[in-house]
Amino acid sequence: MLLSRRSAFFFSVLTGLLLWVSFPGGGEVRPLLFVALVPFLFTISRVGWRGAVFSGLICGLVHFTLLLYWIVIVLGRYGGLGWFISWPALFLLALYMSLYFILFALPARYILLSFPAAAALWLLPALWVGIDWLRSVLFTGFPWMDLGYALYQVPWLLQIADLVGHHGVTFVIVFVNTGLLLLVMKRRTLPGYLLLLVPYLLLLGAVAMYGTARYAEVQQTVMAGDVSRITVGIVQGNIDQSVKWSPAQQQATVTGYIAQTGSLFVSARPSLVVWPETALPFYPPANDHMQPLQELVAAHDFALLTGAPWYEIIDREARKVNFFNSALLLQPDGSFGGKYYKSHLVPFGEYIPLKKYLPFLAPLVEAVGDFSFGTIEQPLSRREARVGVLICFESVFPELSRQWVAAGANVLVNLTNDAWYGKSSAPWHSLAMSVLRAVETRRSLIRSANTGISAFVTPLGTITHQSELFVPWAAAAEVVLSEELTIWARYGYQFAPVCLLLGLFGGLAAGMRRRWL
Repeated sequence: MLLSRRSAFFFSVLTGLLLWVSFPGGGEVRPLLFVALVPFLFTISRVGWRGAVFSGLICGLVHFTLLLYWIVIVLGRYGGLGWFISWPALFLLALYMSLYFILFALPARYILLSFPAAAALWLLPALWVGIDWLRSVLFTGFPWMDLGYALYQVPWLLQIADLVGHHGVTFVIVFVNTGLLLLVMKRRTLPGYLLLLVPYLLLLGAVAMYGTARYAEVQQTVMAGDVSRITVGIVQGNIDQSVKWSPAQQQATVTGYIAQTGSLFVSARPSLVVWPETALPFYPPANDHMQPLQELVAAHDFALLTGAPWYEIIDREARKVNFFNSALLLQPDGSFGGKYYKSHLVPFGEYIPLKKYLPFLAPLVEAVGDFSFGTIEQPLSRREARVGVLICFESVFPELSRQWVAAGANVLVNLTNDAWYGKSSAPWHSLAMSVLRAVETRRSLIRSANTGISAFVTPLGTITHQSELFVPWAAAAEVVLSEELTIWARYGYQFAPVCLLLGLFGGLAAGMRRRWL
């Protein structure tokens, strides 16, 4: 029996709302994650292909509009664009993201209608995960808050990420939702129930057992006395975005950061101190404000890892200059011990794709510059620490942290300026995604944010220290330096693209089978 358009609309909206209530910033009622997709999956199994498109569109629009509402704050308050651009931009982005829900809904419908429940149980989660991965690579990628990230405060459920990444956590969530639907959707014989229930319970049991055992194993390693460690300080300056780039504010900014950094040495002796993305609101070469910083690191014998804009002159006669969003390592002797230029820039935030044809978007980059792309090469070294740097948006992309680990990084640092988001859910989303980078690579992760949320994250994915939003904050902690190369970092990162192939092949086979029958 087919559902009416009204019922399809209701169930699709319901899934979008349940997801929002499950996510950070929307209520964090995490158990709802394991039932939130059931109304949507039920709908696409009870409508025609046009109804599946409609349901995917409605569910996606509700989910992504609620998830990404902070885009209006970024574009309107800080980007200088009026509501007549920022609100339509949110709608267009949500509409684009909804296309991936439609891309899931169509083959998923055929799978549910054509294949046995025991096959659909595996194919639907694979399809969902594969499309999540596709969203992370198309058009530079925007994999914001895949389902698995919502469990960032449930460490024992995250541990499979060192095998198959955060996509594996998402797989389990969709697997549970799919199993619940299949168990109640149709009447079946006892053997039919067993064919569905046995693998269902086996996978969940395996995830629980692995999570428990791996958590204990990694915790024991972290606590071991022979593991290399380094004491790191974090400074959260809480600089108002509206005055951050004002020349008149530069002295006050540097003075404030120096004072906060000095406070760390009252009760600790950090060997490395981390300041946020573009904490230095000026170009460091030959700038007078660098002298007090050089005196600071020399006086306390520590290295300072800070964000700052940077430039390189390519052709002086042609006045060709490349500008970068960079991370700089200032050594105790006053020299720069290494630099990293951000390699995954934010489109329409740090550079304008096809800017010749979109001149009205220029205000978006006026405040920070039109940056060039960097590359991941060697980690930045301080004593035993080899630091892989993720600048702001880069923490969303697991591939970048994997590249740092492959290059030899034994600790990850995320420098960010989340002031753009205001007091929205986005800073919590950013923190959640950073936590999974730590688990996937089994690296300690230090997060320094201009206005928060700054934090220390262990290789287990547990947050040991965490700041509040929009307050000055400084803290120091001892972090583990890990050399382990996880299964995910070696080849488990291919789990999601393999899922895409399996899911699309299953959908195609189901569609052909449906047509032949």
